[in-house]
Amino acid sequence: MRYAILLMGAPYSDQASHSALRFAHAVLERGHRLEAVFFYHDGVHNAARLAAPPQDEPHLGEAWVSLANEHCVALQVCIAAALRRGLLDEREAARHGKDGVSVQAPFELTGLGQLIDLGTRCDRLVTFGP
Repeated sequence: MRYAILLMGAPYSDQASHSALRFAHAVLERGHRLEAVFFYHDGVHNAARLAAPPQDEPHLGEAWVSLANEHCVALQVCIAAALRRGLLDEREAARHGKDGVSVQAPFELTGLGQLIDLGTRCDRLVTFGP
């Protein structure tokens, strides 16, 4: 089966990010395909390049990056939600005259059309939120 995840929870405010990550690993361990994770609302904070949690806590942003790199999973971040929260990639930073980039690769800023596409292409779209 082909899965996609919609994640709407911030990484350290509630359990949504951690639960979504565990679900993603379970899907892959069972031999299914995880097409993408779409980060929306406060879930966009998972893409923050400058996050530095204490060493005794999991670094959820890095965990998503590892998952993406190991299993070719797209990490799509809603551009409107990201910009509202100060998360910009190189292109958006230049476009808005900002001098810093706060979205780490391989997270990519995309529109809601990508979420709709995932919903039509995948067998299951599973949502995690606060």
